[in-house]
Formats: sequence, structure tokens, C-alpha cells
Amino acid sequence: MAIPGLIRVMEKAARKAGNRLRRDFGEVEHLQVSRKGPADFVSKADQAAERIIWDELRAARPGWGFEFEEAGTVEGDADKPRFIVDPLDGTSNFLHGIPHFAISIAVQEPRLDGRGWGDVTAALIYQPITDQSFWAEKSRGAWLHDARLRVSARRHLDESLIATGIPFAGAGNPGEWMKIYGAFAPQVAGIRRFGAASLDLAWVAAGRYDGFWESGLKPWDTAAGCLLVREAGGFVTDYRGISQPICDTQVLAGNDALHSRLHKILAAALK
Repeated sequence: MAIPGLIRVMEKAARKAGNRLRRDFGEVEHLQVSRKGPADFVSKADQAAERIIWDELRAARPGWGFEFEEAGTVEGDADKPRFIVDPLDGTSNFLHGIPHFAISIAVQEPRLDGRGWGDVTAALIYQPITDQSFWAEKSRGAWLHDARLRVSARRHLDESLIATGIPFAGAGNPGEWMKIYGAFAPQVAGIRRFGAASLDLAWVAAGRYDGFWESGLKPWDTAAGCLLVREAGGFVTDYRGISQPICDTQVLAGNDALHSRLHKILAAALK
């Protein structure tokens, strides 16, 4: 399938920022032994990638708004879409020299009634280290480069690999997470925590993972991934089983068979 024009625009911006992140990532290990440490360097790398993406997308789609992790909200024309951007998802991995991080860009449409934001209609998750572009457009499927993606066909929990994010440093709800983990762990083949929610969702779309859950995320963490999973034939809801354009404060994703089973287990665990 020919890659749509909007996706090409998003991918061009992500690749340009990704080139910068790859160079900066190569410097991180040298900074591990420095007195100041790599934290300031990584923060500047994050901001530089965000600026590159902002400049590229603003030039290609003038008047569109932005929702950035670092820069916050940049208002655009009221009748035009906005980009939701995470220039470096997996910052802690990057900081520690672990080659698992991504750039996430999504497009969200304004609601027809003018009251806020509606559907996410385009998504790109780019992994600079592996040079992989996961992308989706609403009603046109999910793709890895030019190969169609489908969620896994597994139907049994004991064959399924589930991804998650673990609360840390005061973020999230450890007690809630432990209840869910305790309910899932005895029934599934394995649970993984790789540290980049956007890639977790992209890998659910690609059938590498069979499911994913996490809470306390932000729109830029999940906006692109939610669309990818749905366009790959999967389901994404909150913990109540309610589907929203962007599930971030609570995310439960999986294929059609496993999502319902995971939701029942999760709901019972949180009673």
C-alpha cells in the first residue's frame, strides 16, 4: 500500500528527529561516569527532538495545533486538527543507555460541535534504533512500513504474553497495579515491562504482545498506539471497558478474544 501523504509528513519529521536522537544516544554512555550525569543532556536531547518535529510539522501543516509533552499546548485554528507528540517515549531507557525508545505522533480531529477534540485519525510510532515505522490511518488499517499489521490470533491466556508499565517514584497506583498483576500473572504465559508505552501498544498491534495494561499515562503516550491497535483489529478501553478516542489514564488493550477475558479478570481484581 502506498503510504498516505499525511503519514509521510509525520514520518519525515520523526526520522529527522530520530537521526538526532540516535546521535545523542551514542553519547549517553560516555556521560554515565561524569559528575553531573546524563540527565541534563537527555533533557536537552528530548527538547531538541521536539523542536525538530514542531518545525517540520508546522511548516507542512500551517494552522494546526499541537499537544507536546515538553512544550505543552500550542493552539491552532479552531477548525483544524492537532498533532499530539511525544518526542522521546522511553526517556528512562534512553537515560540509562537502553536502546528501547520511540517517537510518537498522532493526529486528532476537532469535534464537529466545536466542543473539544474527537477521533484520532492518523498515527505514527517510529523506533529510531531499529528504524521501524508503525503507522495507521482511521479505516485504512495499521502497518509496519508497507506490511499490514494484525493483532495476534491467540485465544488462550496461558499462551499469551502481556505487557505493562509499573508505577515508580510516586507515579501511578502501586496497590492497584499489584492487584491486577496478581490476577493476571498466574493465568498468562508471561508479563513484560519494557518502559515505552507507545511501543508496547505498537507491538500489540503487530501481534508481538497479546495484551497491555497501564494507568496514569498521558495522551502523548497512547494517542498513536490506541489507533494502531484498533486498526490492527484489536480493542482498547479503560478499566471499565469503555472505549474512548484516547485511553490514557487507564489502558487495557488486546485482541478481540483476550481483551474481554482480561477485562473480566481486571474488573474482578479491582472490586
